[in-house]
Amino acid sequence: MEVFDDFGRPCGKRFSVYVNCRQKFVQKSVVDRFRFYRSFSSSSVMNLALKNVTVVGSGLMGSGIAQVAAQTGHNVTLVDVSEPILEKAHSRIQKSLERVAKKKFSDNAQESEKFIKETLQKLKTTTSPSDSVKEADIVIEAIVENMKVKHELFKTLDKAAPKSTIFSSNTSSLSITEIASVTQRKDRFGGLHFFNPVPVMKLLEVIRTEETSDDTYNKLMNFGKELGKTTITCKDTPGFVVNRLLVPYMGEAVRMLERGDATARDIDTAMKLGAGYPMGPFELLDYVGLDTTLFILEGWHEKYPENPLFQPSEMLKKLVSEGKLGMKTGEGMAAISPVPRQHAYRDMPKTFAPLPATEI
Repeated sequence: MEVFDDFGRPCGKRFSVYVNCRQKFVQKSVVDRFRFYRSFSSSSVMNLALKNVTVVGSGLMGSGIAQVAAQTGHNVTLVDVSEPILEKAHSRIQKSLERVAKKKFSDNAQESEKFIKETLQKLKTTTSPSDSVKEADIVIEAIVENMKVKHELFKTLDKAAPKSTIFSSNTSSLSITEIASVTQRKDRFGGLHFFNPVPVMKLLEVIRTEETSDDTYNKLMNFGKELGKTTITCKDTPGFVVNRLLVPYMGEAVRMLERGDATARDIDTAMKLGAGYPMGPFELLDYVGLDTTLFILEGWHEKYPENPLFQPSEMLKKLVSEGKLGMKTGEGMAAISPVPRQHAYRDMPKTFAPLPATEI
């Protein structure tokens, strides 16, 4: 999950637990990489059902979604509030494409340049949400995690887009049903929850509300496969699948520590050696960010106060109030472990590190 100011500017909250946890152990095989990048060949995509794609919000998630859609042969329009923001997103996409091309065409500079050029030709940008959807087959919203802002956006888009256009949201913490409530196309509305970095992570959660039609659902599933993603389906429930499991897991670990059931170090060791997890819940908290985890829990607790799994612990609140947010500040759960683990921050792979505070 990313939280953006207005239409795409990162504003201090980010949640990509699954991404960071999975990358260390999955993103390693040369053969897998080759197959993955080969799947992005636009020439292999034919008869796309949802050819014209509008992505609203050009932050890290929005630009990643736009890149993958363009790479797989879709015509993409990327929308944000200003040209400087869009220029930054375009530059980010180009640099990402250069990395893809380097792996895909390591010995062929000409093919590499052709790949980048053809992909970028599929991408255009605009600051006008209304104009961006006039010919759109599907709209993917990736803006601030704020219901009021999303409602205002979709009211505008609903008036401008053709009746046949499918709407979707990349939210990971808000109700798809509630987001869709302000539109006249509730049957053509669903969730598409991508994981960061979008060009690399294979998973796509497709969220179906009670009003999502069979036709819309099938098109969303096929669209995900066209993007080269492994799609799963989930009802419109808090956190969907991945975040619904991982956030309460981390929250309960803090409550165990709070009760004195075990030390942070022993809880981490138990989950790594006993459950086979790549890292323990406290290590995960430090990488994700304690503030981000608290932000998610408080949002869920406000809406579902009767669910004890969504109750933020006092310890978590205290650490966040003290500015101990994890890796991004150099202090977090590691700081209260009986055996100092700060060295782990230094030794972790760069792909595992959280984003700088200005980009989270």
